[in-house]
Amino acid sequence: MKKKLLIIGKNSFISININNYLKKDLIIKSVSFVSFLSLKLEYLKKFDFIVNCSINKNYINKKYYIKDDLDVIIADKIKNLLCTFVFFSTRKIYDVNDNILETSFLKPKCNYSKNKLKTETLLKKILKDKVLILRLSNLIGIRSKKNLKSKRHNIFIDHFFKNIKKNIVTDNKKVYKDFISIKQFTTIFKKLISCSAKGTFNVSIGKKVYLNNVINWLNYYNSRDIKLQKPLNNYNKDCFYLNNKKLEKKIGFKVNISDLKKDCMEISKKHFNK
Repeated sequence: MKKKLLIIGKNSFISININNYLKKDLIIKSVSFVSFLSLKLEYLKKFDFIVNCSINKNYINKKYYIKDDLDVIIADKIKNLLCTFVFFSTRKIYDVNDNILETSFLKPKCNYSKNKLKTETLLKKILKDKVLILRLSNLIGIRSKKNLKSKRHNIFIDHFFKNIKKNIVTDNKKVYKDFISIKQFTTIFKKLISCSAKGTFNVSIGKKVYLNNVINWLNYYNSRDIKLQKPLNNYNKDCFYLNNKKLEKKIGFKVNISDLKKDCMEISKKHFNK
Protein backbone atom coordinates (compact mmCIF):
# COMPACT_ATOMS: atom_id res chain seq x y z
CA MET A 1 0.00 0.00 0.00
CA LYS A 2 1.30 3.45 -0.93
CA LYS A 3 2.24 5.77 1.93
CA LYS A 4 0.22 8.97 2.25
CA LEU A 5 2.13 12.23 2.62
CA LEU A 6 1.00 15.73 3.41
CA ILE A 7 3.64 18.24 2.31
CA ILE A 8 3.49 21.75 3.76
CA GLY A 9 5.13 24.42 1.61
CA LYS A 10 4.00 23.42 -1.86
CA ASN A 11 6.27 25.80 -3.80
CA SER A 12 9.53 24.99 -2.04
CA PHE A 13 12.53 23.49 -3.85
CA ILE A 14 12.29 20.17 -1.97
CA SER A 15 8.50 19.79 -2.10
CA ILE A 16 8.31 20.42 -5.86
CA ASN A 17 10.99 17.79 -6.49
CA ILE A 18 9.37 15.25 -4.16
CA ASN A 19 6.19 15.69 -6.17
CA ASN A 20 7.96 15.49 -9.52
CA TYR A 21 9.98 12.37 -8.72
CA LEU A 22 7.71 10.45 -6.34
CA LYS A 23 4.10 11.15 -7.34
CA LYS A 24 3.82 7.65 -8.85
CA ASP A 25 5.20 5.92 -5.75
CA LEU A 26 3.47 7.86 -2.97
CA ILE A 27 0.11 9.50 -2.42
CA ILE A 28 1.04 13.16 -2.02
CA LYS A 29 -1.03 16.18 -1.06
CA SER A 30 0.70 19.58 -1.02
CA VAL A 31 -0.59 22.65 0.78
CA SER A 32 0.69 26.01 1.93
CA PHE A 33 1.45 26.60 5.60
CA VAL A 34 -1.55 28.94 5.88
CA SER A 35 -3.83 26.28 4.38
CA PHE A 36 -2.45 23.67 6.78
CA LEU A 37 -3.45 25.77 9.78
CA SER A 38 -7.11 25.52 8.74
CA LEU A 39 -7.11 21.75 8.20
CA LYS A 40 -9.09 19.66 10.69
CA LEU A 41 -7.41 16.91 12.73
CA GLU A 42 -9.89 14.41 11.35
CA TYR A 43 -8.55 15.13 7.86
CA LEU A 44 -4.91 14.96 8.99
CA LYS A 45 -5.44 11.49 10.49
CA LYS A 46 -5.37 9.85 7.07
CA PHE A 47 -1.72 10.74 6.44
CA ASP A 48 1.21 8.49 7.39
CA PHE A 49 3.73 11.35 7.20
CA ILE A 50 3.51 15.11 7.47
CA VAL A 51 6.48 16.85 5.84
CA ASN A 52 7.29 20.50 6.35
CA CYS A 53 9.11 22.34 3.55
CA SER A 54 7.97 25.84 4.54
CA ILE A 55 10.12 28.28 6.49
CA ASN A 56 9.93 31.79 7.93
CA LYS A 57 12.65 34.14 6.65
CA ASN A 58 13.15 35.45 10.21
CA TYR A 59 13.97 31.89 11.25
CA ILE A 60 16.80 31.86 8.69
CA ASN A 61 18.35 35.19 9.58
CA LYS A 62 17.48 36.06 13.17
CA LYS A 63 17.84 34.60 16.65
CA TYR A 64 15.33 31.95 17.71
CA TYR A 65 11.78 33.12 18.35
CA ILE A 66 9.19 30.41 18.79
CA LYS A 67 6.56 32.24 16.73
CA ASP A 68 8.93 32.03 13.73
CA ASP A 69 9.33 28.26 14.14
CA LEU A 70 6.78 26.76 11.73
CA ASP A 71 7.89 23.20 12.52
CA VAL A 72 7.06 23.56 16.21
CA ILE A 73 3.70 25.12 15.34
CA ILE A 74 2.94 22.12 13.12
CA ALA A 75 4.16 19.65 15.75
CA ASP A 76 1.92 21.19 18.41
CA LYS A 77 -1.08 20.69 16.15
CA ILE A 78 -0.37 17.05 15.24
CA LYS A 79 1.17 15.81 18.51
CA ASN A 80 -1.81 13.56 19.33
CA LEU A 81 -1.93 11.96 15.88
CA LEU A 82 -0.17 8.72 14.91
CA CYS A 83 1.59 10.16 11.85
CA THR A 84 5.35 10.77 11.69
CA PHE A 85 6.61 14.31 11.21
CA VAL A 86 9.54 14.87 8.83
CA PHE A 87 11.88 17.72 9.73
CA PHE A 88 14.61 18.96 7.39
CA SER A 89 17.58 19.99 9.49
CA THR A 90 21.06 20.94 8.28
CA ARG A 91 24.66 19.72 8.38
CA LYS A 92 25.53 23.22 9.63
CA ILE A 93 24.67 22.18 13.18
CA TYR A 94 27.96 20.22 13.27
CA ASP A 95 31.48 21.45 13.84
CA VAL A 96 33.51 21.37 10.60
CA ASN A 97 35.25 17.99 10.31
CA ASP A 98 35.58 14.81 8.26
CA ASN A 99 33.43 11.70 8.66
CA ILE A 100 30.84 13.47 10.85
CA LEU A 101 28.48 11.09 12.65
CA GLU A 102 24.97 11.85 13.88
CA THR A 103 26.49 11.68 17.38
CA SER A 104 29.44 13.98 16.57
CA PHE A 105 30.10 17.28 18.33
CA LEU A 106 27.48 19.94 17.56
CA LYS A 107 28.65 23.49 17.00
CA PRO A 108 26.14 25.64 15.11
CA LYS A 109 27.63 29.03 14.27
CA CYS A 110 24.93 31.01 12.46
CA ASN A 111 21.37 31.85 13.52
CA TYR A 112 19.96 29.43 10.95
CA SER A 113 21.87 26.40 12.27
CA LYS A 114 21.32 27.39 15.91
CA ASN A 115 17.59 27.62 15.22
CA LYS A 116 17.55 24.24 13.48
CA LEU A 117 19.20 22.58 16.47
CA LYS A 118 16.75 24.27 18.84
CA THR A 119 13.87 22.95 16.73
CA GLU A 120 15.29 19.42 16.74
CA THR A 121 15.28 19.45 20.54
CA LEU A 122 11.73 20.81 20.77
CA LEU A 123 10.34 18.35 18.23
CA LYS A 124 11.73 15.39 20.18
CA LYS A 125 10.09 16.77 23.30
CA ILE A 126 6.72 17.39 21.64
CA LEU A 127 6.49 14.34 19.35
CA LYS A 128 8.68 11.83 21.26
CA ASP A 129 9.59 9.13 18.72
CA LYS A 130 7.14 10.28 16.02
CA VAL A 131 9.71 12.38 14.17
CA LEU A 132 12.16 11.78 11.32
CA ILE A 133 15.02 14.31 11.34
CA LEU A 134 17.08 14.57 8.16
CA ARG A 135 20.33 16.52 8.48
CA LEU A 136 20.84 17.55 4.87
CA SER A 137 24.12 18.31 3.19
CA ASN A 138 24.39 20.57 0.10
CA LEU A 139 21.55 19.85 -2.33
CA ILE A 140 22.07 20.29 -6.07
CA GLY A 141 19.17 20.75 -8.47
CA ILE A 142 17.46 23.27 -10.74
CA ARG A 143 14.82 25.46 -9.16
CA SER A 144 11.45 25.72 -10.89
CA LYS A 145 9.92 29.10 -11.79
CA LYS A 146 7.53 28.75 -8.85
CA ASN A 147 10.38 28.05 -6.46
CA LEU A 148 12.42 31.00 -7.73
CA LYS A 149 9.59 33.32 -6.67
CA SER A 150 9.45 31.88 -3.15
CA LYS A 151 13.21 31.33 -2.69
CA ARG A 152 14.33 32.13 0.87
CA HIS A 153 18.10 31.67 0.62
CA ASN A 154 20.77 30.66 -1.89
CA ILE A 155 22.36 27.24 -2.14
CA PHE A 156 25.63 26.25 -3.87
CA ILE A 157 24.08 25.84 -7.31
CA ASP A 158 22.48 29.29 -7.10
CA HIS A 159 25.92 30.83 -6.61
CA PHE A 160 27.30 28.74 -9.46
CA PHE A 161 24.71 29.91 -11.99
CA LYS A 162 25.02 33.51 -10.79
CA ASN A 163 28.80 33.47 -11.31
CA ILE A 164 28.68 31.56 -14.59
CA LYS A 165 26.68 34.41 -16.13
CA LYS A 166 29.80 36.52 -15.62
CA ASN A 167 31.96 33.71 -17.09
CA ILE A 168 33.85 33.55 -13.81
CA VAL A 169 34.08 30.88 -11.12
CA THR A 170 36.27 30.56 -8.05
CA ASP A 171 39.18 28.13 -8.19
CA ASN A 172 38.31 25.66 -5.40
CA LYS A 173 40.80 22.89 -6.14
CA LYS A 174 41.74 22.45 -2.48
CA VAL A 175 38.20 22.74 -1.09
CA TYR A 176 35.88 19.77 -0.64
CA LYS A 177 32.44 19.48 0.90
CA ASP A 178 29.60 16.97 0.89
CA PHE A 179 26.90 17.11 -1.77
CA ILE A 180 23.85 15.22 -2.92
CA SER A 181 21.70 15.77 -5.99
CA ILE A 182 18.00 16.39 -5.56
CA LYS A 183 17.38 13.22 -7.59
CA GLN A 184 19.50 11.18 -5.15
CA PHE A 185 17.73 12.86 -2.25
CA THR A 186 14.26 11.91 -3.48
CA THR A 187 15.37 8.28 -3.91
CA ILE A 188 16.62 8.25 -0.32
CA PHE A 189 13.48 10.02 0.88
CA LYS A 190 11.23 7.43 -0.79
CA LYS A 191 13.13 4.57 0.85
CA LEU A 192 12.95 6.20 4.29
CA ILE A 193 9.21 6.72 3.91
CA SER A 194 8.69 3.17 2.62
CA CYS A 195 10.32 1.65 5.71
CA SER A 196 8.52 4.08 8.07
CA ALA A 197 11.85 5.40 9.35
CA LYS A 198 12.12 7.47 12.51
CA GLY A 199 15.07 9.07 14.26
CA THR A 200 17.96 11.20 13.01
CA PHE A 201 19.94 10.59 9.80
CA ASN A 202 22.68 12.35 7.86
CA VAL A 203 21.63 12.65 4.22
CA SER A 204 24.69 13.04 2.02
CA ILE A 205 27.18 11.37 -0.33
CA GLY A 206 29.32 10.56 2.69
CA LYS A 207 32.59 11.31 0.86
CA LYS A 208 34.84 14.21 -0.07
CA VAL A 209 33.51 15.98 -3.16
CA TYR A 210 35.88 18.65 -4.48
CA LEU A 211 34.18 21.86 -5.56
CA ASN A 212 36.13 22.11 -8.81
CA ASN A 213 34.74 18.71 -9.85
CA VAL A 214 31.17 19.82 -9.15
CA ILE A 215 31.77 23.03 -11.11
CA ASN A 216 33.18 21.09 -14.07
CA TRP A 217 30.19 18.75 -14.09
CA LEU A 218 27.68 21.61 -13.89
CA ASN A 219 29.55 23.55 -16.57
CA TYR A 220 29.96 20.56 -18.91
CA TYR A 221 27.50 21.78 -21.59
CA ASN A 222 28.46 25.44 -21.36
CA SER A 223 29.96 26.45 -24.72
CA ARG A 224 31.43 29.69 -23.39
CA ASP A 225 34.89 29.92 -21.86
CA ILE A 226 35.10 30.60 -18.14
CA LYS A 227 37.83 32.19 -16.08
CA LEU A 228 39.06 30.83 -12.78
CA GLN A 229 39.63 33.46 -10.12
CA LYS A 230 41.41 33.13 -6.80
CA PRO A 231 39.16 32.84 -3.72
CA LEU A 232 38.49 36.10 -1.90
CA ASN A 233 39.79 36.45 1.65
CA ASN A 234 36.30 35.96 3.09
CA TYR A 235 35.55 32.91 0.92
CA ASN A 236 34.30 29.90 2.88
CA LYS A 237 37.12 27.36 2.68
CA ASP A 238 35.67 24.99 5.30
CA CYS A 239 36.06 21.35 4.28
CA PHE A 240 33.83 18.57 5.61
CA TYR A 241 31.90 15.44 4.81
CA LEU A 242 29.24 13.51 6.71
CA ASN A 243 29.18 9.86 7.65
CA ASN A 244 26.04 8.32 6.13
CA LYS A 245 26.51 4.67 7.19
CA LYS A 246 23.50 4.80 9.51
CA LEU A 247 21.36 5.92 6.57
CA GLU A 248 22.73 3.28 4.19
CA LYS A 249 22.15 0.54 6.74
CA LYS A 250 18.56 1.68 7.31
CA ILE A 251 17.49 1.87 3.67
CA GLY A 252 19.90 -0.65 2.08
CA PHE A 253 21.01 1.86 -0.51
CA LYS A 254 24.46 3.29 -1.25
CA VAL A 255 24.86 6.82 -2.54
CA ASN A 256 27.62 7.17 -5.17
CA ILE A 257 29.69 10.07 -6.49
CA SER A 258 29.28 8.65 -10.01
CA ASP A 259 25.51 9.22 -9.75
CA LEU A 260 26.09 12.76 -8.47
CA LYS A 261 28.31 13.44 -11.50
CA LYS A 262 25.65 12.06 -13.86
CA ASP A 263 22.91 14.16 -12.24
CA CYS A 264 25.06 17.33 -12.35
CA MET A 265 25.72 16.79 -16.05
CA GLU A 266 22.00 16.34 -16.68
CA ILE A 267 21.41 19.65 -14.89
CA SER A 268 24.10 21.24 -17.07
CA LYS A 269 22.45 19.93 -20.23
CA LYS A 270 19.03 21.26 -19.22
CA HIS A 271 20.41 24.66 -18.23
CA PHE A 272 22.75 25.36 -21.15
CA ASN A 273 20.78 23.69 -23.93
CA LYS A 274 17.55 25.59 -23.34
